[in-house]
Amino acid sequence: MSFYQQLEKYAELAVKVGVNVEPGQTLMISASIDTAEFVRLITEKAYQAGAKQVYIEWQDPICTRLKYELAPTEAFDEYPRWQAMGREELAEKGGAYLVIESNDPEWLKGVDADRISAASKAAGIALKKWRKSMLSDQMSWCIIAAASRSWAKRVFPEKEEAKAVEALWNAIFQATRVDQEDPEGMWKKHNAFLQEKIAFLNQKRYKKLHYQAPGTDLIVELPDHHIWCGGSAKNERGTLFNPNIPTEEVYTAPLRLGTRGTVRSTKPLSYQGNLIENFSLRFENGQIVGISAEKGIDALQSMIGIDEGAAYLGEIALVPHDSPISNTDLIFYNTLYDENASCHLAIGSAISTCIEGGTELSPEELRKAGLNESMTHVDFMIGSADLDIDGKTDEGIWEPIFRKGNWALTS
Repeated sequence: MSFYQQLEKYAELAVKVGVNVEPGQTLMISASIDTAEFVRLITEKAYQAGAKQVYIEWQDPICTRLKYELAPTEAFDEYPRWQAMGREELAEKGGAYLVIESNDPEWLKGVDADRISAASKAAGIALKKWRKSMLSDQMSWCIIAAASRSWAKRVFPEKEEAKAVEALWNAIFQATRVDQEDPEGMWKKHNAFLQEKIAFLNQKRYKKLHYQAPGTDLIVELPDHHIWCGGSAKNERGTLFNPNIPTEEVYTAPLRLGTRGTVRSTKPLSYQGNLIENFSLRFENGQIVGISAEKGIDALQSMIGIDEGAAYLGEIALVPHDSPISNTDLIFYNTLYDENASCHLAIGSAISTCIEGGTELSPEELRKAGLNESMTHVDFMIGSADLDIDGKTDEGIWEPIFRKGNWALTS
């Protein structure tokens, strides 16, 4: 199968399985100008699927970095209201939103951390309503990735640029099952597999999870009415979509005040254009009370200091170590890929679909139910071949969920 044939299949997968474009629907695509050729192909597939409008929100990492370096300080305290309103209107009118990630993991290295933090806070406040519409699955949305020269050289530093880009595209095609004869059919089977795990966990209703690995000894309590989710989701009209391609995870929301102990990262985290590596977080009563990092400590402090909720967990996710992305033995330096190669946690906002009736609850009601609220949501990887996870039942019995990084569930 030629490169272009696989790229075309990937575009079709994004349109038909990712956001699942419906006739008459509006699609917004957020992407770097480096991915223009791929975006044009997705646009073609979207119109062929019946889209009424396809709007492109172009990003230029070079221009963005120039702003961070040269703009006045007050520029980072504001976010365009018109841009926020446009996204809100897209959600209200039942549109779909596709994000294509491709940036160098360290594209903002050396930029003043205070400027990045201020910009993140301004965006978080302005996009609060938009974020809620996504986290509650009001609309269809999907995050995918595309190879770029800078990202490819980060993953394959030993290869010349053209070969690195080719290798990264091949890794993307493999991870997304695009290299298979029938990617859409493969995704139906994969989603069914994830649903089996979800059904088992929802039947078990574990009260707590205990994570143990080198540098990790963590207890995470779960809300009484938590729900495990994963794979495909449904928007408010009942249309199936896949929020992440690829995805290997099942996830739920932890009890806001119920985390204690220490957890150590197992993969680098690219946050706001900076890498955070080999870091640990210590929790008491749900809150992060201690941090350490071999690299990127300033970015880590900025990440958990965005607002009060950023110092608490909003998500726990289970991903087997023996999975397609993990088995590549690559570090992608990209959360979409690395989080689907590893069990992970997320600081910040909880996902409202992870609690019974959550999409109908107000922020106050969600917090009363035990879920965290924040203007941010950042996943970080903690899984490895050494990770054991046990679940505590209503009867007080601890049962194995993961052993040596892989599923240990028995029906």
